[in-house]
Amino acid sequence: MKKDNLKIGKSILKSRLIVGTGKYKNFKQTADAVKASGADMVTVAVRRVNILDKKKPVLMDYLNPKKIIYLPNTAGCFNSEEALRTLRLAREMGGWKLVKLEVLGDKKTLYPNMIETLKSTKILVKEGFKVMVYCSDDPIIAKKLEDHGASAIMPLASPIGSGRGIKNKLNLSIIKNNSKIPVIVDAGIGTASDATIAMELGCDGVLVNTAIAKAKNPILMAKSMKHAVIAGRKSFLAGRIKPQNYGSPSSTFEGLI
Repeated sequence: MKKDNLKIGKSILKSRLIVGTGKYKNFKQTADAVKASGADMVTVAVRRVNILDKKKPVLMDYLNPKKIIYLPNTAGCFNSEEALRTLRLAREMGGWKLVKLEVLGDKKTLYPNMIETLKSTKILVKEGFKVMVYCSDDPIIAKKLEDHGASAIMPLASPIGSGRGIKNKLNLSIIKNNSKIPVIVDAGIGTASDATIAMELGCDGVLVNTAIAKAKNPILMAKSMKHAVIAGRKSFLAGRIKPQNYGSPSSTFEGLI
């Protein structure tokens, strides 16, 4: 099999698993889990990054940004103005142009506000950002994001942190089939089999945070997610058999003794 890398903007990822950095008990555990996952990219919530207290440790002390791609995101933003200000700050702080846009609709469901998301995407693209966009699993909205210049579409599988897995495989399949840019399943992954299903649907990658960070053994779960994504991708590329309504013998009935 030829090299099966994932390209987002100008970034080339060997792993199709992206890992979040929130909810771990400390930065060491975060770094250990990222290493176990084999991920090339991690998301970082800009609004929760310590930039004032020099006495406290920072994530970069544990994860070298020269060896792994940092993806600043707008977690915790509930309108376009907050999201835009956050990502402009990220660009000023570290020169980041590849970013993840996340504009939430409310604090209970954490579903995306797609009106604000579409508006923000359009502005950020005009400002030269490469935008990976957290969105609903609506094929029409997903296509509009692509039309607005998004670098990747990131539809939810189910609510953020819920661990409910993929609730609408049909919509994810339609989004992927309609898209000319990468489709990364984001939010709601609960266990390794969820990640495998996402990849078997043909999606280009999976982003996982809570399912790893809050597992009883985060390092072991990170390893399982790594292999789940690889297995799902290979299964998709191999091409599954066509489902049938009746049994089909493994060998013919001809020449039986």
